[in-house]
Amino acid sequence: MRVVVVGAGPAGMAAARTAADAGAEVVLVDSEPEAGGQYLRGRARFAHPGVTHLKNTEAWLVEGTTLHLRGPRQLRFDSLVVATGAYDRPLPFPGWDGPGVITAGAAQALAKQGVTLAERVVVTGTGPFLLPVATALQDLGATLVGVYEASSPTRWLREAKAVAANRHKIGELARYRKVLRHLETRTAVIAKQGDRVTVAKLDDEWRPVSRRTVHADLVCVGYGFLPRTDLVPEALRTDDFLDVDEHQQTSVAGVYAAGEVTGIGGADLAEAEGVVAGAAAAHREPPREALEAVRRGRLFAAALGRAHEVRPGWKTWLEPRTTVCRCEKVALEDLTDATTLRELKLSSRVALGRCQGRICGRNASELTGVPFDDQRRVIAVPIPLGELADLPEEKS
Repeated sequence: MRVVVVGAGPAGMAAARTAADAGAEVVLVDSEPEAGGQYLRGRARFAHPGVTHLKNTEAWLVEGTTLHLRGPRQLRFDSLVVATGAYDRPLPFPGWDGPGVITAGAAQALAKQGVTLAERVVVTGTGPFLLPVATALQDLGATLVGVYEASSPTRWLREAKAVAANRHKIGELARYRKVLRHLETRTAVIAKQGDRVTVAKLDDEWRPVSRRTVHADLVCVGYGFLPRTDLVPEALRTDDFLDVDEHQQTSVAGVYAAGEVTGIGGADLAEAEGVVAGAAAAHREPPREALEAVRRGRLFAAALGRAHEVRPGWKTWLEPRTTVCRCEKVALEDLTDATTLRELKLSSRVALGRCQGRICGRNASELTGVPFDDQRRVIAVPIPLGELADLPEEKS
């Protein structure tokens, strides 16, 4: 049987390796030149005699048991594992669309290539991902002006069960001790003009209660992640993440999911889910230790989501002329009354640019109150029309 895995991060590599070890013919498809994903960018050195690794390859459509690739090419599969990961969620504020503001993920990707874009740096957002980003930038010689966490650490006091089941996560904090002294909680960047950065103390709902100005050349923004679920738009999901059973099976027959498309819980959870998905996709019983690792990891993922939930007060940071959609230059005051996201797109042009709402769609939804659940695409990535024209015609 043939198992196709899309995505070569920790989850995808584990799924491919496990399925191949179970005797399946495995094809690993990834858009990057090397395996590893964001977490192990350029350091994975993945190789397995039973896995064909298609590098620099975009998957753009699942049609029955066929995966369409850029080219155009097609791959038939018996089982499909979606391990496409997630991307940063930035929150808009006055000046976020100007020079000197990038996502935290972009900053980390550049840092792993030995590149830092500025001397004075601020990292702002929510979640533990801020710490490795700040550490990577500091290791390259950047001056950390501040690491600003919007949430309160006291929210973790309610998560004793998840913390106890994942004690190793506490030890991981030691890696970031050099940047912890720069960490301020219940704090966020709410505006930037030139090198003048407005930093605010926040209440529990993230409304500013006081402001001050710091000077920085670069602001790195990261308010959690949104999953890349475009390949299976019809699959059931909860809070944007794909629903899976105990064997990582989605609601679509023959399609499994692993890693950050099912929830954000770290590389160890992603790898364990990959092992389970790879075994199940090859019609083998998943290892018990992997199933247990997934159980523990999901406790942490759920706690992480609660402790670092984006609070509605962020919407008070914006001014009428604040850009919401950078691709189409749509400001807050341009957003129209609408009842669906599709209607909002057509009436204001928000989310109609190159990113197709991946950056602004969720934010526009929260700013207007329209549901985000119709943000589904048949085609997962932008492709030339010529590739559609080259597809064989269906015979009736």
